Amino acid sequence: MFLKMFNSGIFKQEFRRQLQVTLSVIVITLSHGIGLGWFSPMLPKLQSESKTPLDFVVDVHEGSWVGSIVCLGGVTGNFLFAYIMSCFGRKVAIYGLAVPNTLIWFLFYFANSVELLYVARFCAGITGGGMYVVLPIFIGEIADQSIRGRLCSFFTLALNMGILLGFIIASHVPYHVIPFIVIALPFCYLLLTARLPESPQQLLRWGREEDAKRALKYYCNCDGPTPSKESERAYQKQFEDMRDALQQQTKDSGNEGLTMSDFYNKRALKAIVTGLILMTGNIFTGTFAFINYMSNIFERVHTQLEPNTNTIIIGAVQIVGTLASIYLVDRHGRKILLIVSCVGCALGTSAFGVYAFYAEETDADLSAYSAWLPVTIMALNIFIANVGIISVTMVVLVEVLPQKIRSVASSFCFGGLSCLAFASVKTFPLMMEYFGLAASMWSCTAVSILCLFYAVVFLEETKNRSIYE
Repeated sequence: MFLKMFNSGIFKQEFRRQLQVTLSVIVITLSHGIGLGWFSPMLPKLQSESKTPLDFVVDVHEGSWVGSIVCLGGVTGNFLFAYIMSCFGRKVAIYGLAVPNTLIWFLFYFANSVELLYVARFCAGITGGGMYVVLPIFIGEIADQSIRGRLCSFFTLALNMGILLGFIIASHVPYHVIPFIVIALPFCYLLLTARLPESPQQLLRWGREEDAKRALKYYCNCDGPTPSKESERAYQKQFEDMRDALQQQTKDSGNEGLTMSDFYNKRALKAIVTGLILMTGNIFTGTFAFINYMSNIFERVHTQLEPNTNTIIIGAVQIVGTLASIYLVDRHGRKILLIVSCVGCALGTSAFGVYAFYAEETDADLSAYSAWLPVTIMALNIFIANVGIISVTMVVLVEVLPQKIRSVASSFCFGGLSCLAFASVKTFPLMMEYFGLAASMWSCTAVSILCLFYAVVFLEETKNRSIYE
């Protein structure tokens, strides 16, 4: 049974190289996730005079900036790495992600003022912004269409594993020890990616057909002396599809570079609108703000469990949700997962809002439920979000954008994601303060319903669609 599983799906011989490369490039995603997860348990310590590990205390206003400035760095990273990727290729951009990620941990260690924390979190944003642009496109270009959804979902899996590790490490490991542990990851990432070939599509765009053939053979795992017939057939079909698509693109554009007409046509506009709406759902269904302020949320509903323990539980649930997405996305399609996810997020946030209303606004005795109900509702909400709107968004974006504008349009969409994330992380604590947690949750319910409407009415299924279509 084990051998049968190992020789099927993403473990098939012709796909093993693609899986290996994917696991190598998402090491940087794991490191970035640790940096994100670090914030939620660490912020209360930095704000406490008795617990702070630094020579200064972070007040509420400064804490909101430490939390949200990562999103401003994200906007910078989106456009910076899109430019690097367009001018110098995917491989250079992949290497470049290690630079700001390494700086984060040096800055955290030597921080002697809140300004250095701002710079560290800004660098984290640059890493994240670049990562969201570069890695889904790179993985999408090297992956066979039958496993593309699963491989792209590994990106989210690594991010969520990193967030969980960040929750655990920041809760239990001394502040100044953490950088010594985590800084090994970007160096491992550079070693693992050092010998990767450039994306075959990028090599063809540069006119290097023989190099593109060698690169594609590498990624199809048929570059050995005796490749299997199945691998050879997959390679031939993929190369012909890729070359024909790029030739057609060149013919349609008349050998011109990008022009405004490439963006102002029905297909491109619909794809960009789809991307922006999915990004809105990704952020404003609440999950990103929840992860950043999870400990504060559980404090407000007076849960009997220690808030950081609840946070770690939620981090584990994220991983389970992403694993479910990896299993389902290429079997049942993207659209159904997004629909189910939006329904689940709407129900989850509305239910948590009701509980928060009774916990904050009334004198109701909730002691019989406070040990398990809040964390259960939040866990279900986070699980269903990761099954669809969190994981599948990246897959759909790569597949719906026309190939010619994919790099630029994806950076635009992810730039929008970073701006929305900044607005969410900056305003969510203020909304909790001035309008209450219940109203904040119900606003996320409204966004989930709007995204559900768009997914049902307008979103096309992209399962098994060639990336060149």
